[in-house]
Amino acid sequence: MLSIIISLMIAAVVVTILLRAVRVIRQQQVGVVERLGKFRRTLEPGPHLLVPVIDAVRYTMDMREAVVPFPPQGVITEDNLMVNIDSVIYYQVVDPVRAAYEAQNYIQAIEQLTMTTLRNIIGGLDLEQTLTSREEINQKLRAVLDEATGKWGIKVNRVELRSIEPPATIRDAMEKGARAERDKRAAILLAEGQRQSQILSASGDREASILRAQGERESAVLRAQADRQAAMLRAEGEAQAITTTFNAIHAGKPTQSLLAYQYLRMLPNLARGESNKVWIVPSELNDALKGLGQLAGTAAAGGLRAGAEEAEEGEFSAPKPVDVFAEIEAQKKIDEANSQASVQQAIAEAEALEGRRAARLATEAGNALTTGRPDAAPQRADLEETPEQQPQERPAE
Repeated sequence: MLSIIISLMIAAVVVTILLRAVRVIRQQQVGVVERLGKFRRTLEPGPHLLVPVIDAVRYTMDMREAVVPFPPQGVITEDNLMVNIDSVIYYQVVDPVRAAYEAQNYIQAIEQLTMTTLRNIIGGLDLEQTLTSREEINQKLRAVLDEATGKWGIKVNRVELRSIEPPATIRDAMEKGARAERDKRAAILLAEGQRQSQILSASGDREASILRAQGERESAVLRAQADRQAAMLRAEGEAQAITTTFNAIHAGKPTQSLLAYQYLRMLPNLARGESNKVWIVPSELNDALKGLGQLAGTAAAGGLRAGAEEAEEGEFSAPKPVDVFAEIEAQKKIDEANSQASVQQAIAEAEALEGRRAARLATEAGNALTTGRPDAAPQRADLEETPEQQPQERPAE
């Protein structure tokens, strides 16, 4: 029975020793083996057999890239302002033996080195440069840390400043400055908009005045033409009335006695009127009375023959009648054609003005994109049209 217990104990010791002799290293890790307190070798990922009791895995180094955030550190800038900087270090162990034996605690060493390096870099910059030069600070800090940690078997891949917090008073001043800058830009944009609006309004008023003047001119021309045609029609009507009366008189072949008799019949009409106080006898009355006296002493046959000869000598041919309605219709067609031409010309001029404005705006936009100055104001000369661009006035018909 005792021998069995001893055998079991010996078997347990042997199993324990064998278990301690076998060591498994995980992927992306390296084991540092010491033999009796002295570095012996490194173990790659996988199973390994060690000498029990003599060999021991002292350190297990993780070869993956690690991230270490450091708490905010107070740093004084060149203009004597305290800022808190929060940094992050990305590092990787490249030599496990040096990382195990060259530095007692390389994480703490990197933290202290980062603090001192940040103070040296930020001490040479003012607050504005500190806030706007993060990339430059990151590069300088990484170069210093990489050079210092190289002998520790550690490579610093990246250094990032997560936040830079200036004092509360400085933040308030910066917010006020930013707010003032935004208000300034808003006021500039508003003034620019009002300026453009006034320019467009003035341009519209100018074009409207031009079109209104052209309309008034054409209206005056049309009124003058209408007055001319009306006067011509009145004169034509009077001429036709006179011609008709004259033809009727000649067609009746009146004698001198009839004319003298008609003249005497019109004398009472000349004296008729409520306001007539004085009646003046015309000088032609004596001639008319003489004619009547001569006619009374002349024989009837001789008077009739003389009247016939006088009538034959005074034969008159009437002028050709004028078709007033045909003339009005022809003039109406001409006026409609002229009016349509004027409308088309006004439309073409308006389209030309709009095309020039669109081309000018496109040119200004292209110049703004090329020069990088979107707030460049258009020149006054671009808004004024040359005499060649202004609509030409058509001569009055």
